[in-house]
Amino acid sequence: MRGPCSIDELLVEARASLRRVGPTEARRAVEAGALLVDIRPADLRDRDGTIPGALVIGRNVLEWRLDPLSADRIPEMVSHDKHVIVFCDEGYASSLAARSLQQLGIGAATDLVGGFQAWKAAGLPVEH
Repeated sequence: MRGPCSIDELLVEARASLRRVGPTEARRAVEAGALLVDIRPADLRDRDGTIPGALVIGRNVLEWRLDPLSADRIPEMVSHDKHVIVFCDEGYASSLAARSLQQLGIGAATDLVGGFQAWKAAGLPVEH
């Protein structure tokens, strides 16, 4: 086991394994069948809105809901091959979450560069 590292080092390490996507690419991936997963807390969703069609899954239960082998998985997660795009508010926590999903064997898990804020800034649909 390795020694302690900073959160910045952990983030760099997590992102090295991800093929992160921007807002436009994420939208195309969702249109092709990818799951878009919102891990933001309720107060941010209430403040800024949501992305239509995104699944809201709390960060504290994310792995249980998206692990195809979990008794608590969501119905959409029937295979480790499912393309999953996680987003948070600005794209930091989502990188760590996507890496955790990869460690569960969901190889196509990634995150949205810039998170919800980048999606909104790109002029893509948001519901309030």
